[in-house]
Amino acid sequence: MLLEGLYGLGVGLALGLTGGGGVLAVPALVLGLGLSLGEAVPVSLIAVGLAALLGCLDGLRQGLVRYKAALLMAGCGALCAPLGLWLAGRLPVALLMVLFCLALLFIAARMARQALAGAAGAAAQGVLGRNCMLNPDTGRFRWNPRCFFSLSAIGGLSGLFSGLFGVGGGFLIVPGIRQFSDLAMHAIVVTSLAVIALISASTVAGVLLSGRELVPGAWTFVAAAVVGMLGSRLLAPHLPARHLQLGFAVLAGLSALMLLGKTLLA
Repeated sequence: MLLEGLYGLGVGLALGLTGGGGVLAVPALVLGLGLSLGEAVPVSLIAVGLAALLGCLDGLRQGLVRYKAALLMAGCGALCAPLGLWLAGRLPVALLMVLFCLALLFIAARMARQALAGAAGAAAQGVLGRNCMLNPDTGRFRWNPRCFFSLSAIGGLSGLFSGLFGVGGGFLIVPGIRQFSDLAMHAIVVTSLAVIALISASTVAGVLLSGRELVPGAWTFVAAAVVGMLGSRLLAPHLPARHLQLGFAVLAGLSALMLLGKTLLA
């Protein structure tokens, strides 16, 4: 029970601080607790979904969540999640693990590059990638076809990965919104949590209806993740966004390498 609690606490903290830390749940369950991918998926989805819901409610209270964007991404994600579940049931587990690790390594490298580039990199990217700009008078997105398509694509991919790998999709949502918008990092995090909570709810239902059962100790992991989320929301306003992003990139990269090594050696 102690290990489940410690790993769940770490996942909740990472999720609340970065918006994408839920992707660490599967490596924690597989590497730390020795579960198979099939056993880890429902536990990961429930833990990440409940923790993200709490973080989203806190973000709504503070007025940081861009709820229209979140609903659009979640809707597209919910449509694509069943496809992920269908593919997960038909692809070899080893192949799924390798694909997951490669995707995680790519995202980690991209987020690290963005964090290290700082303001200069953000300014250079702005000319090319900012499809969703905020209206300075309202603080809300200026909706146009490019913004609608960009956010829809981010949501669809996050839903696909949620069903395929049992992750909330925040590791795609956070860098995606950062790439295509000028939204501040703390607002990106809580908007990502809102999307994760909504997508996870639909995916958890699909997983449980398929007949999968939770392993012993699962609810300890889930409860600890929720506690970690509560703690992270107290810490987040006091930590620089750049440091949060870089820390997540390092953790995600190390987890991907360890998980990839275990899969290939097996």
